[in-house]
Amino acid sequence: MHVVATAGHVDHGKSTLVRALTGSDPDRLAEEKRRGLSIRLGYCWTSLPGVGDVAFVDVPGHERFLSTTLAGVGPVPAVMFVVAADDPWMPQAAEHLAALDALGVGSGVLVVTRCDLADPSTMVTRARGELARTSLRDLPTLTVSGRTGQGLDELRAALARVLGALPAPDPAADVRLWVDRRFHIRGAGTVVTGTLPAGTIHTGDTLAVDAARVRVRGIESLGRTAPSVSGVARVALDLGGKAPDVLEAGSVLVTPEAFDQVDLVDVRLSGDEPVPQRPVLHIGSSATGVHARPLGERLVRLRLERPLPLRIGDRAILRDPGSRVMWGVHVLDPDPPPLRRRGAAGAQAARLATSTGTLADEVARRGVVRRSRLRRLGARDEGLPAGVLTVGDWLVSAERASELRRRLAELVASRRGDARPGVAVGEALQALRLDDRDLLGALLGADLRLDRGRVVPDQGGDLPPALARALDGIRADLADAPFAAPDGERLSQLGVDARGLAALSRAGHLLRLEPAVVLLPGADDEAAERLRRLPQPFTVSQARQALGSSRRVVLPLLAHLDRTGRTRRGLDDRRSVVDA
Repeated sequence: MHVVATAGHVDHGKSTLVRALTGSDPDRLAEEKRRGLSIRLGYCWTSLPGVGDVAFVDVPGHERFLSTTLAGVGPVPAVMFVVAADDPWMPQAAEHLAALDALGVGSGVLVVTRCDLADPSTMVTRARGELARTSLRDLPTLTVSGRTGQGLDELRAALARVLGALPAPDPAADVRLWVDRRFHIRGAGTVVTGTLPAGTIHTGDTLAVDAARVRVRGIESLGRTAPSVSGVARVALDLGGKAPDVLEAGSVLVTPEAFDQVDLVDVRLSGDEPVPQRPVLHIGSSATGVHARPLGERLVRLRLERPLPLRIGDRAILRDPGSRVMWGVHVLDPDPPPLRRRGAAGAQAARLATSTGTLADEVARRGVVRRSRLRRLGARDEGLPAGVLTVGDWLVSAERASELRRRLAELVASRRGDARPGVAVGEALQALRLDDRDLLGALLGADLRLDRGRVVPDQGGDLPPALARALDGIRADLADAPFAAPDGERLSQLGVDARGLAALSRAGHLLRLEPAVVLLPGADDEAAERLRRLPQPFTVSQARQALGSSRRVVLPLLAHLDRTGRTRRGLDDRRSVVDA
């Protein structure tokens, strides 16, 4: 399916043209018919050769309904811009053109209507001159009459060419449906409509709106029920009788956990007019007041009155309700840093000036960040440069990893004369402002190691060569499977016996659970954290599965955790992690 929005001044024939193309009337309200103008968004559809189904979003042309117009054109990729041959260039045509230009819309057709009533050449020249300064400069021009049908075949052919050239949206993309209507149908429940720009919605899917969840009980598109629908598409979703009150026109239905609701964004603006402190942000069908703070040349921080699921690269409109001036908005950072120090705004503006919105750029700017977080913010994954440290979901830039390793080494070295060498893991995490113990382990390098919950200098170089080689082999075996302790045969291959294991344990290089069962220092802490995630209490079998190990290792490890007070064993031999 393709979706096209109309635009143009009131009473210039938009609805008449849509009616002529589709055979349906987009003005369905009695008030619209009485007054002869569109008040709400209207929807009609037809089929065009070569491109299939085409839905038209007919927007109001009157200045009083501009917010409704912006809700209609916001999520739509193509426009049918309509001006009348028997009327001069009008203010609402200029305002609609400014809005489309602000959104960066560049696909569609320019239609001069009522060519049966006046020579269209004058308006063609004027309209082409107005469009020449905007993103719609390359639109093909058609002259038609919705009343007589003149030029309609040529218009259909032009629409088919334009729509056929549009890039296909990703059906696997995260769903973000901007709701433009909510109503109730007796026997069904709450129904919402909107334009789906990308992604796929299936019957039975769960979608999120703010902190609430709704279940899709039925889907209708172009008047037909369907088991699923992919964008771009006009859709109506039956959400049953328990839809939350927060769901209304202007709400956004999204794939759960795929977007962050943000109320602070840094953006780049188009236009030269100074921005007032309290403009209104329009995106999709949503509109919200914002507080604008300049950062630098055409760079502004916006604090939203209500959170929205915004991503890097989003296009929106900033509008001054008083002067009616509009600015195009390009979202650069939906998770900006606080501006607490003098010069922080200028530093952020300098970073934004070179922002590309890629995963690599965002990792370089943020230093330490979760990959899943950047995905929710919309960073484009075009690969990572060499040197980026990947630890589970965490990404650390090469520059930040080098800095953290240096600071950690300096911190450990500063405690060399203490009664207990090294630094506690918690203290190290706090000093480096890290949130995950796994990150600390990845930063240890060759000169540091974990020893019973502390980061200490690695003295492996002082061991006898045979014992040092055995230790290297044990570390290699446990690198990817930290609880798969080497068995007796493997220890023999490594050339280490019970006496050597005891020496390595005393030196803090190994955690010895039984004479021939050894793990790396800190494995007991990691085990406690993994077991904490299990339903409490848990069985030995559940612990074994959670740790990916065998009873040979898990039984003495659990006994060790019992002795050190991290687990508590019950009478039924099940355990609970203390303070879980």
